[in-house]
Amino acid sequence: MSEEQWNPASLMEASGAYWKSCTIHTGVKLGIFTLIGGETLTARQIADRIHGDPRGLGILLNALSAMGLLVKDGETFTNPPFALKYLTRESPDYMGHILMHHHHLVASWERLDEAALTGGPVRHKKTSRSDEEQESFLLGMYNNASLSAPAVADAVDLSDCATLLDLGGGPGTYAIQFCKKNPQLRAWVYDLEGTEPFAVSIIDKHLMGDRVGFVPFDFIRHTFDDADRFDAAWLSHILHGESEGQARSVIAKASSTLHPGGKLLIHEFILEDTKDSPLFPALFSLNMLAVTDHGRAYSYSELGEMMEKSGLTAIRRIDYGSPKGTAVIEGIKA
Repeated sequence: MSEEQWNPASLMEASGAYWKSCTIHTGVKLGIFTLIGGETLTARQIADRIHGDPRGLGILLNALSAMGLLVKDGETFTNPPFALKYLTRESPDYMGHILMHHHHLVASWERLDEAALTGGPVRHKKTSRSDEEQESFLLGMYNNASLSAPAVADAVDLSDCATLLDLGGGPGTYAIQFCKKNPQLRAWVYDLEGTEPFAVSIIDKHLMGDRVGFVPFDFIRHTFDDADRFDAAWLSHILHGESEGQARSVIAKASSTLHPGGKLLIHEFILEDTKDSPLFPALFSLNMLAVTDHGRAYSYSELGEMMEKSGLTAIRRIDYGSPKGTAVIEGIKA
């Protein structure tokens, strides 16, 4: 928002926006939408099924109805088409995983002042995510990527490529979409061992097991074998979690796997060089401040310079209409 767009009303709305977020998170966490499904239920019926308090749940259900995520008729509640499509677990378009990932980030965001003062993360200290957090993160990435992957596959030209490295590709959403778009292409997702069950499940869901493979790989600690060579390498939303030095190293490592003339493609939330726009990448940098040791969003100039230092040429930006300042930067291996 520009300075002219701010007024006391817009300031209050922005300040209290988390009320809506927390209401949505609570509805998903309690499985309200899934429980109702295609039925019409009262607050007491819902309370009986999840062993909750009718009064508390009634207040929550009314708030969800006020937001248009439920439909109230008398004392009963039903799912509108939007909720059936995106908020019930049985739906193939279920987005609850990314919403629960946002929920798990709240604890760090409420301590953002500490992160800003110390310059370090304030996430709860533990060596790994819980099973619930891991599922929400990885399948949440699938939720997110599923919305943009078709447009990305249309914008990126891989018609002259036979092999693709999807580095840190999580559940393999982009690898799958690129292979669907390019029938000659085979892809390999290189990611952490714990990611493999989720990736295999998504790959099988899309019937792409014969064209998309998975290789356990830590892109910070591991190195590629000399035999690992690809026509293209795809780095989607992995650099923002790393320091500038590590981002340079990852780009160089991925570039080293390319055949001459191969394409390196970086997909990121990209800041302007002034670092104060677009809004979403600027806010995302705050998220990285709160939950990673050295991560942040990078600018086009920063990423382009890293690519040049790794021997890439003909660097260009590919925009595909993302509303969040996300774009692809392509470079060619000399």
